[in-house]
Amino acid sequence: MHTLKIKPTNIIKKVMLSTLVVTLAASPLIHTTHAAQWNSSILAADWETAQVASNMQQTSRIPQAMSQEQSPIQYQIKARLDEKDMTLQGSQTVTYRNTSKDPLKELVMHTYADANRSKATQTIMYTGQNEQIAKEHPEKKASDFLGGIDILEVKQQEEKLLFDNKNQALSVQLKTPLQPGQSVTFQVDYRIDIPYGMQRISYYKDQINGAQWFPVMSVYDEITHQWNKTPYSTSFESDFYTSSDFKVELNVPESYEVVMPGDLSSKKSTEDGRKVVTSYAGNTREFVFFAGPNLKVEREMRNGLTVEYFYSGDDPAKKAAVHKYIDYAFKVIAFYSEKYGEYPYPEFRVIETHVDGFGVEYSRLIQMPERAAGLSPEDDTTFIHEIAHQWFHALIGNNSETESFLDEGFADFSTVYFLEKQGNKLGGFRSIQLDPSPIDLSIASTNEQVGEMANYVFYQKGRQAIYQLYRSVGEQKFDAFMKEYFHRFVYQNATIDGLLGTIEDVLGKEQRQDMEKALKKPGFELKHEYQMSEKELAAYMHDAYQPQYEAVVNNIPNLPYEVMIRLMEKSFRGEPLTIVLGDQVSKEAAKQQEQATSQLTQIFDVFGMKYDVVRDRKQLKQKLKREIGSSNLILVGNAKSNGFVQALKNNINARAKDTGLDWKEAMKTAGHSGAYVTKHPYNQNRLLIHYYWNGDHLSAKASASFMEKILESLTLSNNIYQRYELDGNGKLKDSKKVE
Repeated sequence: MHTLKIKPTNIIKKVMLSTLVVTLAASPLIHTTHAAQWNSSILAADWETAQVASNMQQTSRIPQAMSQEQSPIQYQIKARLDEKDMTLQGSQTVTYRNTSKDPLKELVMHTYADANRSKATQTIMYTGQNEQIAKEHPEKKASDFLGGIDILEVKQQEEKLLFDNKNQALSVQLKTPLQPGQSVTFQVDYRIDIPYGMQRISYYKDQINGAQWFPVMSVYDEITHQWNKTPYSTSFESDFYTSSDFKVELNVPESYEVVMPGDLSSKKSTEDGRKVVTSYAGNTREFVFFAGPNLKVEREMRNGLTVEYFYSGDDPAKKAAVHKYIDYAFKVIAFYSEKYGEYPYPEFRVIETHVDGFGVEYSRLIQMPERAAGLSPEDDTTFIHEIAHQWFHALIGNNSETESFLDEGFADFSTVYFLEKQGNKLGGFRSIQLDPSPIDLSIASTNEQVGEMANYVFYQKGRQAIYQLYRSVGEQKFDAFMKEYFHRFVYQNATIDGLLGTIEDVLGKEQRQDMEKALKKPGFELKHEYQMSEKELAAYMHDAYQPQYEAVVNNIPNLPYEVMIRLMEKSFRGEPLTIVLGDQVSKEAAKQQEQATSQLTQIFDVFGMKYDVVRDRKQLKQKLKREIGSSNLILVGNAKSNGFVQALKNNINARAKDTGLDWKEAMKTAGHSGAYVTKHPYNQNRLLIHYYWNGDHLSAKASASFMEKILESLTLSNNIYQRYELDGNGKLKDSKKVE
């Protein structure tokens, strides 16, 4: 873990700021979509006729310069889902046009479903959830969480082709080399075992996730003269595809709702109790499906775009919330269309699944975790971020194994850009201006190089580099640049060098050099003039954390009044706060009191809270009746040396008994230290926390633990303390807390 460097440097601000940065990164019959646009003649049409119709629909939403003819790859896929043994039987015909300058002796396809052959090759992003699922379902064996794809046959014009499916790459040997500009059509038959639990392709409860379920064409690099054969990343993402045309026929149980990109239709299967759902999807980067018997859908159409939201459950409040999400999706899509380029497809879909804690982007649809009915889309940055990926992943592709910044950095910046223009105080540009310290990695690093730092490098630092460009040139020029970037790379795969070339052409050589340095040199740090001042930072931290503290104290059932973080929540609301130190103490005790006070005031300074510090008894007497009587209090030091404790120890003792604390016993245990919270001795609406030690001063070991415990007691963690007691070595002896 990298140590953050924040100015002014102190441990409290480092911890709080890093936490904030991480936090501020959730009808049983198939419906015929766009029935007015697709009639029975299209259902019976061949692939070419249907594709022309699909392209005509898309052209109505695509500027003329962006409209394209047939994609270089066409897939015709027929697959049957066996819900009893959770397998997929598939047969696909692929037409591939060689757009390179090289003759191709072989074709290569990714078989990413084979990542599920072993736990070692499965992505770690689902590991935690699968471990929990395994605990809840002990009847499931470890092998149930595995799966894979078996290639049964590959042939061209009924002639079998030699192939090798190894390490998630299917290599097919052609009869004759495929010359530049020529096309070849071949067929692949396969069978997939779908793993239990959560993966990109998996089944769990009543839903099936179907990503990376069929052999998909790899990208050929004519510079290196090699096919991309990289297995899917275990630590992050490896999505790198060519936009293609799809006709997919999926045979499923009649009760299943199926979610796929493209224009959907449904007809009865020749098998009883089953149906075939067909999708036509042109110029689509990746094709996924989701299916289950209990999915419901809400939809709305505006200006030629239909937004559909699939979810489970019968709660009327949930249905209302879904419509809010649909409305917000239109708003987000309109913003990105205006800023970058028109969303070209006639539909956008959202599917809630049992995935835990994060969303996943795909072409023309996004996968979301189940959202609570009370969650507002305005506060759901995951939702906004995944929609942004329609531009930076689906429309403008890239190699997300080697240049993840191009999709994640731009998607995260776009999320903040949108929120800034909505007037969001926390999610807007101020969140980018938080600049935790640089690290010895470049933003242009590969997934392998960043390891577990992907979020920090690609998302946090990546969006800062884009924000710096935005601030350097201004919004008007930035938007013009983004429109040109979109125009150049829509339906293509962009590169960082391609991005830099666009910057130079639109914004000039100096901006290109500045961005190249930001992306390719380790240790990027947002320029000082674009960071927040200390005053702005404190105001932002106050705005960011106040609702979090309020949520904790308001939403935990039966939370006692006397808990330490409630004093923080009160201070956020502007209630006065006074820190009272003991006086007439030894030099060592005075030093430790000041250390404890420094810990406290650094916390309050981070959040821009006001406070007063009283260090002598004369000042205490002057303020005792008025200011201190109406103030929340923090007392520091030995009870015998603290003037406030001595003046009101009988009242404090009585208040402590209300919380179950034997105050007198706690104050006389030699060498021990700790903290407790009570109501103010003569103000029911205020709180008192006493950070105490028994004896003249703390031992060296106890002092370190004592200071750390102050931070834990006042910041949000799993333990909400009422009191705790440390022994003479600073080890926790006893505590009363809400977990």
